[in-house]
Amino acid sequence: MKLHWIWYRTLILKAITYKDKFVDFTNLKAWVFTIMKNTFINNYRRNVKENTIIDGTKDLYYLNQPHDKGYISPESNYAEGEIEKAIDSLDDEFRIPFRMHLEGFKYKEIADELGLKIGTVRAGIFFTRQKLMLKLKDYSR
Repeated sequence: MKLHWIWYRTLILKAITYKDKFVDFTNLKAWVFTIMKNTFINNYRRNVKENTIIDGTKDLYYLNQPHDKGYISPESNYAEGEIEKAIDSLDDEFRIPFRMHLEGFKYKEIADELGLKIGTVRAGIFFTRQKLMLKLKDYSR
């Protein structure tokens, strides 16, 4: 509740500060809502900027560091092995585009690399996901 009052006071302060921008005989409520909307947008953009990592080091040293994923349980290693086996059992026409997609290639890049139409790549990856979900239904939530 305290945060509401802080927001409310900030809004009133901005309205008073910029009262010379208000045009007489226009909609005061709409003007105040515009101040609220712009304040929200500015705060959102500020928060996004604060959470952006900027690495000024040579060769982007900090961004390229591997991140420790912590403890890996034996069950997750087993599950990963089963998933890898299921992917490897696929025909090349499905496995290769799917692996490329897992490695981070975009649909367009996969299509260009393999000489396929982009729709074929999208459909192939979609059907591959469906096949894998059927094969690995024991791992679904």
